[in-house]
Amino acid sequence: MIKLTWALVAEHVDEWTGDDAAQGAAVLEARVGASVEASSMKPEAVQHWRTDFLTPVVTSLRTEGAAALARGETWSRAAGPFMACASPLS
Repeated sequence: MIKLTWALVAEHVDEWTGDDAAQGAAVLEARVGASVEASSMKPEAVQHWRTDFLTPVVTSLRTEGAAALARGETWSRAAGPFMACASPLS
């Protein structure tokens, strides 16, 4: 089990607990993506946000994060106004 927590600066904080990093990455991408889509940003800004902030963090969770969590270590990554961290649960 892992706990994944994320924050969008001054906008939204959320968390998820589940079985593995791949599932967590999918949840992170869906929930943060939905939050960004629901914002008042123009479509071009939403796409920019997804490309420059969301995708690098989700990709890192799927790769470096999954490896760190498998070793029992924590993982974190930030991109612009977005940060996520994950840790194994005992």
